[in-house]
Amino acid sequence: MKTKVTTEHHKGQAEIFKNPFLESLSKTSLTSNIIVYGLTVLILVYVALYDMNIPFLTFLILFVTALFLWTFAEYMLHRYLFHWISENKAIQRFHFIMHGNHHLFPKDTDRILMPPVPGLLMGSALFGMFYLIFSIIGYPVYTWAFFPGFFLGYLLYSFIHRATHVSKPPKRFKYLWRHHSIHHYKYPDKAFGVSNIFWDRVFGTMPPK
Repeated sequence: MKTKVTTEHHKGQAEIFKNPFLESLSKTSLTSNIIVYGLTVLILVYVALYDMNIPFLTFLILFVTALFLWTFAEYMLHRYLFHWISENKAIQRFHFIMHGNHHLFPKDTDRILMPPVPGLLMGSALFGMFYLIFSIIGYPVYTWAFFPGFFLGYLLYSFIHRATHVSKPPKRFKYLWRHHSIHHYKYPDKAFGVSNIFWDRVFGTMPPK
């Protein structure tokens, strides 16, 4: 795997699918994501605390740990999966759907966020993976505390990502806006962090000053 170095970008929108229905599922809005994903996180938290009876302190530790681990997953996914370049046509198609179209059309606000249908499907797969891991160590119930923290980490990342493309940066977080802009328009093989720059510092992918 290697990162494709390109700064090519266009205005307008990419066409992901020829089928109009599938094409509509590839788009979403900020309001839809806040409602659908926000309710999902709240339901998971409720189940963890009131149905699974996970002690609050245990829940809090797992939840916060998952939030932090998301930042690592964000970096690794962006660097190695979303920038996975191959001669294989299926992988090229996967790359274009997941991330390539965003680099070509960075101002396509309908596709900056993950649409609810594929998002919930992938979230369900992740929940199953975490459930298996916690089952192996003997605590499957902890999945209900860990996963909402991980999922909330993803949501915060996605909303920050959208903001860097459509909003003026708050003075305190201007460095994040600049960091992501550099990734898009000058150094696509660096600056993989979006919600933070910590892992870029750890793994040496900070852009030149």
